[in-house]
Amino acid sequence: MPTLNLRPADRCVFDQLSLGEIMLRLDPGEGRVRTAREFKVWEGGGEYNVARGLRRCFGLRTAVVTAFPENDVGRLVEDFILQGGVDTRFIQWAPFDGIGRNTRVGLNFTERGYGIRGAVGISDRANSAASQMRPGQVDWEQIFGKLGVRWLHTGGIYAALSETTAAVVLEAVQAAKRHGTIVSYDLNYRPSLWQSTGGQKKAQAVNRALAPYIDVMIGNEEDFTACLGFEVKGLDHNLANLPTEAFQQMITQAVAAFPNFKVVATTLRSVKSASVNDWGAICWAGGKFFAAETRENLWILDRVGGGDSFASGLIYGFLQYNDPQKAVDFGAAHGALAMTTPGDTSMASLKEVEALVGGGSARVKR
Repeated sequence: MPTLNLRPADRCVFDQLSLGEIMLRLDPGEGRVRTAREFKVWEGGGEYNVARGLRRCFGLRTAVVTAFPENDVGRLVEDFILQGGVDTRFIQWAPFDGIGRNTRVGLNFTERGYGIRGAVGISDRANSAASQMRPGQVDWEQIFGKLGVRWLHTGGIYAALSETTAAVVLEAVQAAKRHGTIVSYDLNYRPSLWQSTGGQKKAQAVNRALAPYIDVMIGNEEDFTACLGFEVKGLDHNLANLPTEAFQQMITQAVAAFPNFKVVATTLRSVKSASVNDWGAICWAGGKFFAAETRENLWILDRVGGGDSFASGLIYGFLQYNDPQKAVDFGAAHGALAMTTPGDTSMASLKEVEALVGGGSARVKR
């Protein structure tokens, strides 16, 4: 029996749609933000990274709902999105006031980290166009009803940006459910985003209000505790290896509280240094747990976006095969490959992911 009741591909214009903010990532490369004299510029955002991975690596038809100011910086991000092949027709364009007092593109300064120095992210995103989106601005009936979308992905980063973005997420997931679109949500807890609006208490109120509309819930152990309030006994965040049993306990609590969850998935990461992690994943579906291969001592160039690439591989596995074991395997493999290249988004190919799922190695290919 299929895990998810998916809309037929031939009746939908899009396989997947992401709702979220897309920022400019300013990357000092091997250096530090505080001493940088130049930055490399990428686009990135927790929800968007999933759509781009599904388009560029897995060849699916994807689109994004977001907003930018009508200026050259907004158009720069649009150009990045176009290079990634993601459909831009649902972007909202906000009038620009000349200096960015009322609306702007969010910035994310990100250090990759190395060895004992961990990765660092510094956001500069207040008053961004995407954070000011409001209910009623997007014609969800046109998107889900007339055009058709098989899968909607959004998450806790976008819901945290403002009271109105949480309302937009609620509006979107409710519309998706009316039209039979599968909804996935990555909790993606970021303390800095909730710091000035009520902290964990506010995060839990917002995320627990959205959870009843979610089919596929994604997050790590901190996410489920901070965003949904599930405490796991015996889970020591300082351990070198977080036990799989603790994650299973956490997921069991989540499914009991929200029986609408058809799939719950999490990455399993043991951080030995910024450059070396153990990496795996588990997925709950249909009352059973499915585990991906744990890759020990995985060398990492840039860990940012690894979780998003896991999510896109997971979604591909369900859309293509509707099989939880394949889904978690594709998610873990895609996330692992994405962390071997710079930037938030994946540079992996489907052949590379399939080879890694099949037990491939890093031997030279000629």
